[in-house]
Amino acid sequence: MSQPLLLKLHNLACGYQNQRVVQDLHLHLNVGDIGCLLGSSGCGKTTTLRAIAGFEPVHAGEIRLGGEVISRPGFTLAPEKRRIGMVFQDYALFPHLTVAQNIGFGIRRHPRQATVVDELLELVNLSGLGKRYPHELSGGQQQRVALARALAPEPQLLLLDEPFSNLDVELRKRLSHEVRSILKARGTSAILVTHDQEEAFAVSDHIGVFKEGRLEQWDTPYNLYHEPLTPYVASFIGQGYFIRGQLLDHESISTELGVLRGNRAYPGAPGSAVDVLLRPDDIVHAPGSPLKARVTGRTFQGASTLYSLQLATGSPLEALFPSHIDRMPGDEVGIRVEAEHLVAFATAGSVATHSAKL
Repeated sequence: MSQPLLLKLHNLACGYQNQRVVQDLHLHLNVGDIGCLLGSSGCGKTTTLRAIAGFEPVHAGEIRLGGEVISRPGFTLAPEKRRIGMVFQDYALFPHLTVAQNIGFGIRRHPRQATVVDELLELVNLSGLGKRYPHELSGGQQQRVALARALAPEPQLLLLDEPFSNLDVELRKRLSHEVRSILKARGTSAILVTHDQEEAFAVSDHIGVFKEGRLEQWDTPYNLYHEPLTPYVASFIGQGYFIRGQLLDHESISTELGVLRGNRAYPGAPGSAVDVLLRPDDIVHAPGSPLKARVTGRTFQGASTLYSLQLATGSPLEALFPSHIDRMPGDEVGIRVEAEHLVAFATAGSVATHSAKL
């Protein structure tokens, strides 16, 4: 059974004063889901988060939470009336209060305050640390305190603004998985802002990829990787290279790697030029293949090795081979394309040539 809708952004434009940073934004989040706004610096993701929180007015469109309008041009419901929690990247803990006092700060009049604080300490794996002060904790522990404090008032929606950016890489990985487990255990809906793809994939049910103030695609991590709707999303999410091809018919594309066929019909006129996206996991090691590539670099990843390859034409590729296949830069390797989810986009400005055979 599908979850009811919690948050809806319809035709939203927002920014600062008279400057529109975000335009034509449509986005929705169901109850219990975790969404992520992903993109490079300055793309509009934090502006969108601040508009949802009520910190910035909207210029056009509207924001609905639980079916009620909380922002529209000329009306902004005060942040404290939105039942929205916020976790900041600098934690924003009160240094003079203990961990337990920080967590209980927003529920001071709750009849079961002490019990709720104890439950949250256990939830965020900080049982026994309630009497410590923030400066006595590690960065990861402080972030978990900030999360518990935001969860204490039982918000309808939790917003997390680059919550792991001050932590080292390994701790970020571990904490991102922990945060997802904590939110799912509470059934808390949330939206995370990050520029880190790995973080977004680890935490989120849906991810919105932003580019220059516009939402390119709002989708599941799986679909963003395998079914990108635009060349920008295809190149931004994951790794891979585009190679030029020519549409032979609606199911096959002629490329320097041979004729490639995917699991869909491709739009466009036969003979038109297309750019085909090839991920590292689309390129398979095939010793007997007549198709060869030269190794130009390698990155050992444990169970697999990521190889940088160059075709005879000079085109670059990346391939992920099992780590027992040990090849060095300069070596020639046989490869084969195995790409069921073959993604292709019409080349900008291309027209069909008359040499394509149907």
